[in-house]
Amino acid sequence: MDLHGPGWMAGCSALSWQTADGCHLWGRNFDFNRLAEGTAVTFVPRGTAFYTCGTAREGDLVESTRQQARYACLGVGTCLLQSTPALYEGVNEKGLMGGQLYFREFASFPDKAQAGTLPLQPPLAVTYLLATCATVQEAADALRQRVTLISRPILGAAPTLHWSFSDRTGETLIVESDADGLHLYRDTIGVLTNSPPYPWHRQHLACYAHIRDLDYDALHLCGDVLPQSFSGSGAAGLPGDWSSPARFVRLAFLKHYAVPGGEEGEGVARLFRLLGAAAFPLGIVRVSQPGTPAEYDTRVLPYDYTAYTAVLCAESGRLYWTTYHDPAIRTLALAQLAAGRDIRQFALADRPHFLPAGP
Repeated sequence: MDLHGPGWMAGCSALSWQTADGCHLWGRNFDFNRLAEGTAVTFVPRGTAFYTCGTAREGDLVESTRQQARYACLGVGTCLLQSTPALYEGVNEKGLMGGQLYFREFASFPDKAQAGTLPLQPPLAVTYLLATCATVQEAADALRQRVTLISRPILGAAPTLHWSFSDRTGETLIVESDADGLHLYRDTIGVLTNSPPYPWHRQHLACYAHIRDLDYDALHLCGDVLPQSFSGSGAAGLPGDWSSPARFVRLAFLKHYAVPGGEEGEGVARLFRLLGAAAFPLGIVRVSQPGTPAEYDTRVLPYDYTAYTAVLCAESGRLYWTTYHDPAIRTLALAQLAAGRDIRQFALADRPHFLPAGP
């Protein structure tokens, strides 16, 4: 997430999955042409004070929105705002996990909070929900009753976001706010990319009802027989570009047919493979509207690319991640950090790491 670029124009794909032994996973690609300053793996301990509206950096904190983290959280984010760590995605100690994705041209939020609710700036929603909610149900209740997502700019930009959350029940909640108001989609198929809204993507899947995992056999045509000469013919017509609709269809197909792992480690490795099918290779997606780099943007490129991929496990509280520059999978667990009282950050990794072969 870029907290301050005026365009808010990026990709991103998210997918929930489950292993054969019942581990619940949620993963995402972070696709953009830049990262906000200080973006790193971020641990937020229980008891951390934060705010749902305003920032210390901008000097406009709304003191009445001060909150205290009920649950420890671990994800990728930035502490650039000073007053509130802004998580792009993460998992908490109760197993709630999820993150934010771009929702260009459709996201719309009211200017003011409803009476009796806290104003919540969208870039702070992941932090708020992970720090205060234990389940998808609690997150849905909070969004309906306790907070109002508002359009107030943060570091000069109005956000265009929507969200996906999952937990140990396996349910995936999609959260979207548009001109018609707030929508909470329950029991979804567990796939989210970008615009248009989730219901459009869901209905669009009907255009690909012919897609299957089984290869077609020999072709009998006009008295001739053409024997099968390659694999993958059952998926003929599956979209292969990097647009949001194409990635949604591709990930839905993969989630439905791909063989899940038997346990957490195997499941995580296989989920990285699925997300790789929707990842942006550097140089393939040249952006026509790159936006103006802001003071806190780093590594701005003329291309959107998959800057990092993160996978979370609800049961173990582990975060796994790779970066574009280093495909080696790194991992960190909440259990390793839960006793800490201070926010901590760990580098994402920006150089390739290779394991030596040999006896």
